[in-house]
Amino acid sequence: MNNHIYTIGREFGSGGKDIGTALAKRLNIKCYDKELLDEASKESGFCAEIFENHDEKPTSSFLYSLVMDTYSFGGYSSAPFLDMPLNHKVFLAQFDTIKKIAEKESCVIVGRCADYALADNPNCINIFIHADMDYRSQKIAKKMKMTPNKARDLIHKNDKRRASYYNYYTSKKWGDSRGYDLTLDSGRIGVEGCVDIILAFRESLGKK
Repeated sequence: MNNHIYTIGREFGSGGKDIGTALAKRLNIKCYDKELLDEASKESGFCAEIFENHDEKPTSSFLYSLVMDTYSFGGYSSAPFLDMPLNHKVFLAQFDTIKKIAEKESCVIVGRCADYALADNPNCINIFIHADMDYRSQKIAKKMKMTPNKARDLIHKNDKRRASYYNYYTSKKWGDSRGYDLTLDSGRIGVEGCVDIILAFRESLGKK
């Protein structure tokens, strides 16, 4: 497997998607964010709206062991899959799609527990993007035309949702530096600076 994959976890408002897009552009590869939902929809046969409604949202219960072998559950028509609640099906379909994309091409994948789905892939570099609250709140306030206080509330809400989703479906803790190859402060480094560091790290590993 010679494809090189870059997964990006990110705090809300840190610019993780922008960094993923810039990285993909430099390498002339695809960046999957919402696009991953479309791919999962095509693969599973579920309508795209179902994936949108369940995108990176935590659920109340899940059989952990199923996640470990999700890509070998026997297909979307098998009894174990058909008997699952819808939110479980959505997660497993995304998990399966991430693995198939990684087998097919080099790419950048933003969010959606991609680092966990590709934990056994030796050519995968896992990155987490963060920034301080002032940087993120100013950025979100400007982008979404709201007050800094409302931006902070929105950031807390989305960070909590992403953490709950990630912590629930994986064996790791969202944002914990020990679970990633690189953790970068986008507020201090900037988008292009983060891309430079990621590429330098790749070079140091001989992933050319």
